[in-house]
Amino acid sequence: MRRTTLRQRHCPDLRIDWPDTLHPVLRRVYLARGVASAEQIDHALTALTPPQALGGLDAAVDVLAQAIAEGQRIVIAGDYDCDGATGMAVAVRGLRMLGATRVGFVVPNRFEHGYGLSPALVGSLGERPDVLVTVDNGIASVAGVAAARERGIRVVVTDHHLPGPQLPEADAIVNPNLPGDAFPSKALAGVGVMFYLLLALRARLEREGRFAAGARPNLAALLDLVALGTVADVVPLDRNNRVLVENGLRRIRAGRGCAGIQALVEASGRSIATLTASDMGFSVGPRLNAAGRLEDMTLGVECLLTDDAARARELAELLSSINAERRQLQAGMVAEAERMVERTDVPDATGVALYDEGWHPGVVGLVASRLKERLHRPVVAFAPSDVGSDTLRGSARSIPGFHVRDALAEVDARHPDLMGPFGGHAMAAGLSLAADRFDAFAQAFDDVVRDRMQPEWLESVLWTDGELGAGEMNLELARVLRLAGPWGQAFPEPLFENTFECLRRRPMGSTGAHARFHLRDPRDGSMIDAVMFNIDPELPDVPNLRAAYSLVVNDWQGRETPRLLLRHIEPA
Repeated sequence: MRRTTLRQRHCPDLRIDWPDTLHPVLRRVYLARGVASAEQIDHALTALTPPQALGGLDAAVDVLAQAIAEGQRIVIAGDYDCDGATGMAVAVRGLRMLGATRVGFVVPNRFEHGYGLSPALVGSLGERPDVLVTVDNGIASVAGVAAARERGIRVVVTDHHLPGPQLPEADAIVNPNLPGDAFPSKALAGVGVMFYLLLALRARLEREGRFAAGARPNLAALLDLVALGTVADVVPLDRNNRVLVENGLRRIRAGRGCAGIQALVEASGRSIATLTASDMGFSVGPRLNAAGRLEDMTLGVECLLTDDAARARELAELLSSINAERRQLQAGMVAEAERMVERTDVPDATGVALYDEGWHPGVVGLVASRLKERLHRPVVAFAPSDVGSDTLRGSARSIPGFHVRDALAEVDARHPDLMGPFGGHAMAAGLSLAADRFDAFAQAFDDVVRDRMQPEWLESVLWTDGELGAGEMNLELARVLRLAGPWGQAFPEPLFENTFECLRRRPMGSTGAHARFHLRDPRDGSMIDAVMFNIDPELPDVPNLRAAYSLVVNDWQGRETPRLLLRHIEPA
């Protein structure tokens, strides 16, 4: 059983003029997340960072403004994940709002075209578009951009991934993570970069007098899509991203989300009126991602683009069924990966690489994520890129502190002929590899990880916001916390720790992987129910326990009660 250490976040003693209505616990939570003024929890759209500092916008706007004026054909080329799908929907909807009349989209097939704007994808376009705009990809598409320009297509790259040593020769590149780019929010998701490009394009068209008086398009109508893609891509929720996400959530809760998002929320069994970032990340986003993993993300984009509620519900149900298939497939692959760990020397590796010829390439990222959580090590999981293929697709997941994309770059520098194309972020990356080079890669990856790893990064630490006082585990505070975020990566949901008497523990669900608890606070004798998912089977059943938990609202048959969602328990 992997040992986890509980540590409390530091809460600085700052004098802040908080609003009188702000709950004292929430003040403590905000301080522990680096909020240094009441203004930093203001999520009004006026707090959004202006687009002017984002490099490449002028050149990109030049291309798109001309394309709109001349009625040119624009094709949006996206990625096959939720960020890519929402980014394509934002691009298509936004450009139409701004006057474009010939806008379409294309999604690479994971198995036929590979990742991003590849030469294969460019070759599949048929009728030549005048302009190609990438969303959530393209910064590594050197060959694909060259192939497009050879066909006389102008290319605008919008991306947020880290660039490699060579940039594509596009007509314009918009990416906050380019070296020297002055934009202060480096955490924009791909959909966020596209939204900023549309803001700049609207400003240009407005200056040129292209809109009738009072007819300035309201791009805020796209924020439901921006919020979903930002949360699902697990980018850090800095203040700028929190502004984007919170305003998108407000639109959805008010019933003003697009038909596709409303249908996906309903299909996931979540409440539109109380939707949270967590709901989008764990219930809505996976339904879109499943299409890109197992089928064709075109289904997901169509769901986000339709304004027909009945069609949206039909597509949402189809996406839900694909997601159910994905979950079943994932469970089998994770079980096999865990057996692989038990019977090999994998646990002795610092950088772990796993491969099975029967695995599905669309699900290996989820396998890597689950094993990373179990082992608390960087993990790369591989599968054949297609049935019978001798090329592998790999997905890497990392732990806090260790930059996995940079590690892959060092593997490539040490062994230049070992890997195929790769790219990604600090916490997640992807690559391709010849099947007969897997063993060599596994050794090279472990070597690099061992050399770059700091010992403290290998310690599994769960950071908490300290204890809740006697009587504070109540419905009022649970409701306040639910809507106080948005919570997510780098701005985590409040997590508290307390000691409890465990009066009852019983299995929940058919597999026994989950459990219900009935707990008593020894300070005042108050009782509260709790649940824990994916409980470690080695965890002992003890009468007194220390728990790290989230205080949540349990809505059952229209009745709301407070409940603890246990994240970690240990004997007290």
